[in-house]
Parts: sequence; C-alpha cells; structure tokens
Amino acid sequence: MSPTTSRDSGKPRYLQIADELGQQIKNLVLRPGEQVPSESELMERYGVAQGTVRKAMTELRTTGLIVTHHGKGSYVRSRPPVQRKSSERFRRSHRMAGKAAYLAEAEQSGSVPSVRVLYVGPIEAPEDIAERLSVSPGTKVLARRRLYFSDGIPTEEATSYLPWDISKDIPELFEENPGGGGIYARLEEHGHTLAEFAETVRVRLASKAEIAALSLSPGSPIIHLTRNACSQDGRIVEVCDTLMAADQFVLDYRIPAGD
Repeated sequence: MSPTTSRDSGKPRYLQIADELGQQIKNLVLRPGEQVPSESELMERYGVAQGTVRKAMTELRTTGLIVTHHGKGSYVRSRPPVQRKSSERFRRSHRMAGKAAYLAEAEQSGSVPSVRVLYVGPIEAPEDIAERLSVSPGTKVLARRRLYFSDGIPTEEATSYLPWDISKDIPELFEENPGGGGIYARLEEHGHTLAEFAETVRVRLASKAEIAALSLSPGSPIIHLTRNACSQDGRIVEVCDTLMAADQFVLDYRIPAGD
C-alpha cells in the first residue's frame, strides 16, 4: 500500500497519516483484528520521524479505531455494534416479559449479549453511594458487580448498590442470576414499585484498572453513568454505578417538554 497523503493539504502530517490509515480500516483494507504496520514500517512508508508516527497512532487510538498492546503492537479494533442506551430500556413491559434492561438493549442493537457476575454480597457503602441512598458512609449495603459483553467484547462494568434492609428480605438478589426481568422485577414483586430513574452522566479518561477491565487502549475515554432507582414512596432503592466504553454507546433519552 503506497501512501497517498499530500504534504500540501494544510493538515499536520500526523493527521494526514491517521486519516489515511483510518480510511484503510473503514474500507477493510486493514481488517478487524489485523495488526497495523509497525512504527518503523510507517516511518519508512511516509518518510517521517518516529514522533510523527506515534502522534498518528495516538489519534487512531483516541478515535477507537485501534488498540495497542504493550510489547505486541497495534491492532485494528474488533468493534461490536454500537448500542443505544435509551430511556425505553426501563419500561415495565420489558420486566414483565422477563427482560432485564441489558437484554432489551441488546435486542435493539442486534448483538449477542452476555454477562459475568464479579461479586454479589455485602459491602460498606462508599461515601458517594451512601449520599445517594441517604445512609451513613460505611453502612452495610448489598453490592452486585457485573461485567457485560457484546459479541464477546467487554463493553461496560456495572455495580448496583441496594439498601440492606430491603435486599435482606429478597433472596433472589443474592443469586448471580436474580431471575427474569432482573433486580428491578424482584424489587417490584416485593412491593417496591418503581416510579422513576434519574441518571447522571460524565465522560472522563479511563483509569488503568478500567482500561484493563474493558480492554481499552491507554488514554481511552469512558462514560461514567450513575443511576438512582426511586420507588413510588420516594425512596432510592438502588444506585447503579456504570462504566462504559465511550465509543460503544450512544445515549438516547426522551425528555418531556411540559412542566
């Protein structure tokens, strides 16, 4: 493959190189899972210094087109279908049909979902979670931590925190699989009818631990979404803290226009 970038385009040289490699990826000249040419190969191909090539590779990682594994090189990212996280995923009809929110999402995206339960059990409530649950920091709560996959690729990690006085009377919440419709269905079966969900969304760079958990490249952004599930009596019955690979999701909400 010969380079087609033009030194007269007005763009910085590293962006020209990143654009060309990006087009090769999008046109499947470089296919998912295939190794990207090495730094030395790209330096020779484009007649540029190592620093220019590294900046081009950083650009490709930032846009989610490649992943870099230390000591092994860079590879075209295998990308599952982008999933939409819409407010529709919490409809009661989904729960009544035995579908948890992530299953309803997967149906819409056409992907094959799976989940790995990382931990279920009591913990001391972190300060930010305790504030949302209106309990003192360190109060015992039930935590359910899961890693979700789309077509075998990790896309999000979520931890649900539930008040202990509620969860201790619902044995299914302590099971890896809480049953059809997920934990929200179990809460409603035990009289905690849900009235609304409130979500706070932030975007930030992933930490080293988050990069490892979601198989991200260094410097990748994540969506940090925290959700309160509020019952009809005004109590927060669950807080869900979710980390998502930013390039794998579109957040899609309906917002009423009235008062």
